[in-house]
Amino acid sequence: MRLRSAQRLFVAYAAASLVPIVVLAGVLSAALAREARDRGLSEGRAQAAVVARTAIEPLLDGEDLASGLSAGERDGLTRIAVSAVGGGSVVRLRILDSAGRMVFSPDGSGLGQAPDDEAREAAASGTDRAELTRLNTDSNDQEAVGQRVVEVYLPLMVRERQVGVLEIYLPYEPIDAAVSAGLRTVYGLLGVGLVLLWVALAGISASTMRRLRREAARNAYLADHDVLTGLPNRAQFHRRVQAALAEGRAGGTGTAVVLLDLDRFKEVNDTLGHDHGDLLLRSLSARLTENARSGDVVARLGGDEFALVLPSAGEDDVVALLDRLRGSIGADIVVGEIPLSVEASFGYVLAPADGDDADTVMRRADMAMYRAKDSRVGRARYDGVRDHYDAGQLALVVQLRDAIETGQLVLHYQPKTVISTGEVCAVEALVRWQHPERGMVPPDLFIPVAERTGLIELLTRWVLDAALTEVGGWDGALTVAVNISARNLAHLGFAAMVLETLDRTGMPADRLVLEITETALLAEPETVVAVLGRLTAAGVRISIDDFGVGQTSLGYLPSLPLDELKIDKSFVMDLVTNPSHRAIVRTCVDLGHNLGLRVVAEGVETTEILGFLGEAGCDIAQGYLLTRPLPPPELQRWLAGRRVGSSSPAPGAR
Repeated sequence: MRLRSAQRLFVAYAAASLVPIVVLAGVLSAALAREARDRGLSEGRAQAAVVARTAIEPLLDGEDLASGLSAGERDGLTRIAVSAVGGGSVVRLRILDSAGRMVFSPDGSGLGQAPDDEAREAAASGTDRAELTRLNTDSNDQEAVGQRVVEVYLPLMVRERQVGVLEIYLPYEPIDAAVSAGLRTVYGLLGVGLVLLWVALAGISASTMRRLRREAARNAYLADHDVLTGLPNRAQFHRRVQAALAEGRAGGTGTAVVLLDLDRFKEVNDTLGHDHGDLLLRSLSARLTENARSGDVVARLGGDEFALVLPSAGEDDVVALLDRLRGSIGADIVVGEIPLSVEASFGYVLAPADGDDADTVMRRADMAMYRAKDSRVGRARYDGVRDHYDAGQLALVVQLRDAIETGQLVLHYQPKTVISTGEVCAVEALVRWQHPERGMVPPDLFIPVAERTGLIELLTRWVLDAALTEVGGWDGALTVAVNISARNLAHLGFAAMVLETLDRTGMPADRLVLEITETALLAEPETVVAVLGRLTAAGVRISIDDFGVGQTSLGYLPSLPLDELKIDKSFVMDLVTNPSHRAIVRTCVDLGHNLGLRVVAEGVETTEILGFLGEAGCDIAQGYLLTRPLPPPELQRWLAGRRVGSSSPAPGAR
């Protein structure tokens, strides 16, 4: 159907393009006809001039012809006229005086007639005049019905003096034959040229239409497919999910929707480059397709995220397929002679139990996928209790990405002071979200959303860049602390990103402290040690945050490149009234110092707490006793009346 439509369009275009070609042919033909007529008149003038100069003027004595012709002149003119007319080279020949009255005609007709206007004009101007006409059948020139002739009026010059006018009629047929012969050749060439032009235009049109059809087909393909892998893209997958759900409802069967994310793919891109990453994605897409069931749809949603829709599938079918896919994906893939291994996390839903429309099941599969990252088996089904998000939280996911990109985020800073001297040694950068409609969004609301959806990487990058740029521009040499997520440390490329940001902002590495929770340290131990090792080698300081509430093995701590231990505020805030917490704080201080670490206490809100920490040997205090987190202008005013140190104290310094 589409082909026939294209053919009809081409025929219509070819016919339409023929119209200007025909019009052009008509215009050129008319121009050539005018050119042929002008050439005929020019040829007539030339022949008349030859007759006048070689035959007529030599017979005249140079007197003005108004006084008449001598007998000798008349006899000579008669012989010439009779010979020329008889030979067919001239149709009529007459002589006029300068006033236009006829003084010679071979048969004597018309002598002394009233002045001829054309003759008078020719005589007055001293130039010839010519036109194409028809010779009348009689000599009275009453009606133009005779043969076609060139009528020429030519001044007669004797010894450079005009004595009269030659009126001569030359047969046009011989002239026309010569001109038409050349004209026919020109017409032929013109016709061939115009036909070739039309054919060329038709060819260009056909080629253009073919190219446009190919581009349209390619654009249609790209609208529905991922360029890199050739798999259906997010738009097509969404439609396929809708169709599968509709078929499931009609047939009373279940439909499974699976989202999977490659867990360590970013490391491949960061360490080996995007070319190797692209090759890996192609290989993985092939493995997914090969292991999927007949009728299943495999799609790439973007980045390292893939999806499947499984018609007529129950939970046993899904689990069996995902275990098979996980094993296939985990097997080494050789890319550029380098064996690479990645893992995947799968989140899935079963419709209609877990949802019955495309948007819902895809959103819930995405929630399950992020929970699967914390699962030993690497897969998780949507759980309405554990994966619950209300509409406001879901809206935050999209809005938070916009906030990062459009400058809605700001940093507030909470100072840290050396307990023994009262000197301000550092500030902790704490992100705040100034929502255009909701006002200031609490960090404990949007940071967990960022953690669960993967936006934490963009958020961390923004905070690092903003904090290093801002604090680096202040007077003094304050250290700035930034909180780092477990997801950040799971990527080997994180260290390179931090060092690049330091280099770009000009902040010395030893003025940056990265605060990391115990949970983050345990998530990917080998990767964490490698990332932290590279950072500390460059001079960046590492602090273990919220110490005491996690599950860190004490034997694991000495193997980590740490500079600082930060006691969780839950132990600090009530240590005055809680003996157990006082004991825990003392133990943490001693442990930190024994490991060569500075010890920071957060949550310091009273002078009693500060006094106890000083007696216990804690190095640094942070909390509302000093000040709440402040925006930069307020912090600058707060710092103006205090001593600001250039470095943190040595562990256990008094």
